[in-house]
Amino acid sequence: MAEDTRDEAAGTPADGTAKAAAGRAGISSGPGKLLVTLYGIFTVGAASRSAVQLSTRFHEAPLAYLLSAAAALVYAFITLSLVRGGEGARRAALACCALELFGVLAVGTWTLVEPSAFPDATVWSDYGMGYLFIPVLLPVTGLWWLRRGHHSPAAAEG
Repeated sequence: MAEDTRDEAAGTPADGTAKAAAGRAGISSGPGKLLVTLYGIFTVGAASRSAVQLSTRFHEAPLAYLLSAAAALVYAFITLSLVRGGEGARRAALACCALELFGVLAVGTWTLVEPSAFPDATVWSDYGMGYLFIPVLLPVTGLWWLRRGHHSPAAAEG
């Protein structure tokens, strides 16, 4: 029979597999579940909106519709990274949240400075005002959550 080595204090296998599993689940657990849900909703919303706009009205506002499609891709990548978990996925989601925040700030500012460039709104127009400013709050919250996870014992050891 194989010997079961357990960490006496934690009651988990001593080889670190439980710590690695905890690190993978850590970014999508607790408040991370809300982030996964919101990013999932925004993925579906932005993707479906941009798909309809690109296929039926592309000529009206191509830049706006392509930016909404790009936002949908960013949201999808972050959602998948949060669900996947692990240190590599956390780093990828962190980079994408930073890219997303940059995009929201850049497009939000651009729509205020030169509104004529956007005859129709994007997800990130006016800093996400049409979406209750969730598009600007989501990456800030995501960055906070993912940075917080970096300093947790499970993430540092896993």
